[in-house]
Amino acid sequence: MIFSIIQDESVTAIERADEVKNELIDKILGWVDTAILNLPNFILAVIVFILFLFSAKYISSLVGKIVEKGKASKSVQLIMIKVTKVTIIMVGFFVALGILNLNTVLTSVLGAAGVVGLAVGLALQGTLNNTFSGVVLSFQPRIQIGDWIETDNHEGRVIDINLRNVVLQTPDQNMLIIPNANLVNQSFKNYSNTNRGRITVECGVGYESDLDKVQQVTIEVIKENFKQLSGEGTEFYYLGFGDSSIDFKVRFWADVRDKKDVLSSQHKAILEIKRAFNTHDINIPFPIRTLDFGKNKFRSETLSIKNES
Repeated sequence: MIFSIIQDESVTAIERADEVKNELIDKILGWVDTAILNLPNFILAVIVFILFLFSAKYISSLVGKIVEKGKASKSVQLIMIKVTKVTIIMVGFFVALGILNLNTVLTSVLGAAGVVGLAVGLALQGTLNNTFSGVVLSFQPRIQIGDWIETDNHEGRVIDINLRNVVLQTPDQNMLIIPNANLVNQSFKNYSNTNRGRITVECGVGYESDLDKVQQVTIEVIKENFKQLSGEGTEFYYLGFGDSSIDFKVRFWADVRDKKDVLSSQHKAILEIKRAFNTHDINIPFPIRTLDFGKNKFRSETLSIKNES
């Protein structure tokens, strides 16, 4: 009896094993049939993906040449080439999945990429803001490497524009790092956009001076030392009555590409104006403060007399 039960169980196990084996063989044969049927699509998908790989190489190289003509920094050129190449390869990958009729896989990949992209975007808001700002600055003709700019009480020459910040070399030869978003969202002054700039010099003359003569002498000095081009000119304005002088402002044009040129022109103008004023006996007054110690002296003498008595 027991032997019969064991024999029946053995037969049942063998039958189940045969069933599993047959199912496995059927699945494998089904996969083979599917592979054979989809072989043309698979070959086509591989060919398309390879074509996208070659296209990514040549198109990214073309983008690099275009960016280079735009005078972008080297770091921006490299990142633009990489972004272009990765984008084209990803498009080729999705097209290949579509050829293989893997729409479900394609949908899952796109959904996962969207979720990951959202999470990364939220986590790196500041970095991404500076990155996109760097791309904007690299293509903006109003700021280039080598320009002298002034922003937020800082100034210096632009020596690098990368995807995170702009690097300035300050007059004291230090490096100033400015986040790209600051330059995009705030105003800045660029001394290098034009070859000419307007210089302003302020001064004052004594109340006894002949104001018409002061104006004439000052304008002549500027015209002799600073050539004014067509459409330019020297402007002279009296500003008001000061404590010890009548103040004026003179404005003129000069060759200016950075802040050093501005300082050099002001320096030269001040020297020449002072020499001309000395020649024509025009006084440049300065405040005088008179200290009267008379009351203190009288008080000390009074105290001395009281002590003797």
